[in-house]
Amino acid sequence: MKQEFVSGLAGGTGRVTVRAIAAETGLSIATISRVLNGGGNVASDTRERVRQVVERLGDRAPEPRPRSPARVTRLPVFVRCPYLLTDYFGHIVTSVAETLALHGQGMLLDAGDAVVESTVVRELPGRRDACGAVLILPPEPHADLEVLASRGYPFVLVDPRTSVPRDMVSISAAHFSGARAVTRHLIEFGHRRIGVVTGPPYWRTRDDRVGGHLAALAEAGVLGDQELVRHGEPAAETGVRAGGELLDMRPRPTAVVCFNDKVAVGVMEAAAARGLRVPEDLSVTGFDDIDVSRATTPRLTTVRQPLQEMGRTAVDADARARRAPPRGAEHGA
Repeated sequence: MKQEFVSGLAGGTGRVTVRAIAAETGLSIATISRVLNGGGNVASDTRERVRQVVERLGDRAPEPRPRSPARVTRLPVFVRCPYLLTDYFGHIVTSVAETLALHGQGMLLDAGDAVVESTVVRELPGRRDACGAVLILPPEPHADLEVLASRGYPFVLVDPRTSVPRDMVSISAAHFSGARAVTRHLIEFGHRRIGVVTGPPYWRTRDDRVGGHLAALAEAGVLGDQELVRHGEPAAETGVRAGGELLDMRPRPTAVVCFNDKVAVGVMEAAAARGLRVPEDLSVTGFDDIDVSRATTPRLTTVRQPLQEMGRTAVDADARARRAPPRGAEHGA
């Protein structure tokens, strides 16, 4: 049976907000805004779900009122995501766009594999067509980011690959605690020899996830074994290759925790090629809870990352950065 673990963000406002309603209902901010403002194109059961959540959280839904489309009256925010906008990245970018639209602000999108080598980030301070930037998993070296910071350009990093200086604002999920929770789950089912297929060795996320895994093992009195750790790009091909290496070991691991859901799918493919059944012969876990985790047989046990919340928080943080100096990182433990 599919199990999900939530990797959250720190912080909160202590009041009923559109964001809180979104978290409770699983609906987008744009949909909730249409409900609260009497907009059309909303199903009656969706309106009722929002009303019930608003009342349960301690507030009353406002009376529907006519709503005119928000007008863009300010410069747009530059959003850079040099990756294909599928699954993980698509959810974050969509959330950024919806949140900006709610505030009547546009977005300049720089996305896709073709722009990964672009020098646009270091050129941002000289541009006049954007008022700030949201940089998602930026591949740029620290020197480029330091140029922005030194010139006072407001920007926010989402899930940065490496550690960033404290004067740069960054948003990330609780990678350490998410990884610890899913390994604890495996330990509770009796697993002790657990393989790991993690991300590239130079990614901070990789270190946080491995750290959480090792912490869970230590709590159970199990010493981590580096022979059971493999790393690579977060793709299914990595799971096939690295998962195959782990499953050919003697003794082989009885479970494998994976950097993301795509890697987990690759490990499941490697297991099937060796005649191993999941979960009867091998347990496999993923991370992110993207669509592919619900397309496997059996459905994948995974850690749900708050991708939409990360996008919304990034927009809020960028707005604050435009009003005041950066105050450091915002992320889970």
